[in-house]
Amino acid sequence: MGYNKSLLIISPHFPPINAADMHRVRQSIGYFEQFGYIPTVVCVEPSKVEMQKDMLLLKTIPENIAIIKVNAFSASITRKFGLGALALRSIFFYFLKVNQLLKTKKIDLIYFSTTAFPVLILGRYWKWKFGVPYIIDMQDPWHSDYYKNKPKNEQPAKYWFSYRLNKFLEPIAMKNVDGIVSVSAGYCEMLQSRYANIKPKMCTIIPFGAFEKDFEHIKIQNTKTDNTIIRYIGRGGADMKTALQIIFSAFKIGLLKYEKLFSSIKIEFIGTSYAHTNGQKTIEPLAIEMGLQDYVKEYPERIPYFDTLQKLQDADILIMPGSDDINYTASKLYPYILSKKPILAVFSNTSSVIQIIEATNAGEYVSFDSKNLQINQLANELVEKWKKMLEKIPYIPDTNWIAFEPYTAKEMTRKQAAFFDSILSLV
Repeated sequence: MGYNKSLLIISPHFPPINAADMHRVRQSIGYFEQFGYIPTVVCVEPSKVEMQKDMLLLKTIPENIAIIKVNAFSASITRKFGLGALALRSIFFYFLKVNQLLKTKKIDLIYFSTTAFPVLILGRYWKWKFGVPYIIDMQDPWHSDYYKNKPKNEQPAKYWFSYRLNKFLEPIAMKNVDGIVSVSAGYCEMLQSRYANIKPKMCTIIPFGAFEKDFEHIKIQNTKTDNTIIRYIGRGGADMKTALQIIFSAFKIGLLKYEKLFSSIKIEFIGTSYAHTNGQKTIEPLAIEMGLQDYVKEYPERIPYFDTLQKLQDADILIMPGSDDINYTASKLYPYILSKKPILAVFSNTSSVIQIIEATNAGEYVSFDSKNLQINQLANELVEKWKKMLEKIPYIPDTNWIAFEPYTAKEMTRKQAAFFDSILSLV
């Protein structure tokens, strides 16, 4: 195919918007050219996005990157009809703007990297109208039955509507897609089972990368208190209940067996909802139920990205509960490792997080089997690893940075470009 192919990236969220689904693009954007692709990003005008902004994120975007911004209908108006999602508010403007662009500029490939899923259906139209192949980056499942049989209080907001909308829209986008990038093998297998046109050669597994440059914006602070601060920063949810039960059970054992070490601990769960304000707590209620209200606090509102990195570095130990969804992977693992703080993780034994922690020696973990769950046994195993960490803090983990190199943003971008090349060779 040669070098300097034109890559059009559809990423509704983009700096300064502080959204988890834009980090793959943000971290890759500066490396694409050296791997043969000239990127142009089409995002939504930040003023139209109802999410927190972190202006420091703009400093991580190279100045030479072409960025096109599209409009979106006002959420204050569309919400009167029950439609506040950014994808639904912006899809019409994406249609107009990219149509105009494809009429005047040669684009070799369109790359959707977003969890604003309804926008993805435009790929099929642009391929039909302009002959441009498209690849979809599946960071999360789109149409999923995971919550279908869960109690209503465990289902996401507006689940009835979103479930039916996703079930209708996903086939439109998938039945003519040229390639799938995914953070999980399970997502690829699920799509292959649903759509006969999606073959194994059209799919690749590429986790998010580690972007060490972000830590250049973090200042070392002296925030030491009399307490041992253990932090988790990331989403919560009912699917993490198993991991949290193991963690809290281990903590209760620690309070009984090793009171001196465990009694000074304060565990903080930060940014566990997707809301800026008045976020719903999904972790602290379980802690209260288990009698740990004096030790566990949850702050559900999202915080700016670089505040997150700062709080990671200010903690004594970082704790990571994983989902009981076997396809779940945690992109937050990489900044946790780059913070050079001790990590204590509890994940499904199918998660790539376990493999990465083991390969890089970046922390301690226990893994659970959802089909053969033994919470007490795992809690007893976890508390002993926790105790050893507490006896050593403060310390820097003996991370194998050579083993960590394959997980860097640059290497993940190389893999994306190589996959793009393979897909373009087939069309």
